Amino acid sequence: MLRILKRAQIDFGRYFRHSKAMTDDEAILAANTAYYNAFVAGDYDRMCGIWAEDQVSCIHPGWPVLLGREAILESYRSILNNPNQAPIKPHNATALVSGDDGRVFCIEVVGGMALAATNWFRRINGAWRMIHHQASPIATPVETEADTGNGRRSPGRLN
Repeated sequence: MLRILKRAQIDFGRYFRHSKAMTDDEAILAANTAYYNAFVAGDYDRMCGIWAEDQVSCIHPGWPVLLGREAILESYRSILNNPNQAPIKPHNATALVSGDDGRVFCIEVVGGMALAATNWFRRINGAWRMIHHQASPIATPVETEADTGNGRRSPGRLN
């Protein structure tokens, strides 16, 4: 717990502030990309910087609802330290932004399973910070590549 409190004092938001020239959709999609980059890199410090300080919630697939920064960050510490954690690849990110709140909807592919994910961000002091993450299995098989018939492979549909 003390380790988390010390990390909370660091201004991680500086990594997620964006130029005025960037649209809100572009900025929130960049914050979403930063979330998945931290996940893939197993970077707990960056993950801490992505999450807002309060009023946060998370529902990992198969987990109960997690409320509060401490519980959420402990869950990510466990996931990121798991040597058997399958790689995660986000696809088809779509942003919906209204004022200082925005959501990104995407498909996460984890270990061959497709998950529908919602990442909810809030603009806090000019930086998009995550306030909610939820991922749920999709009852559709994932096609990663399709044969085009001409010897080349093309990306397949995710759903």
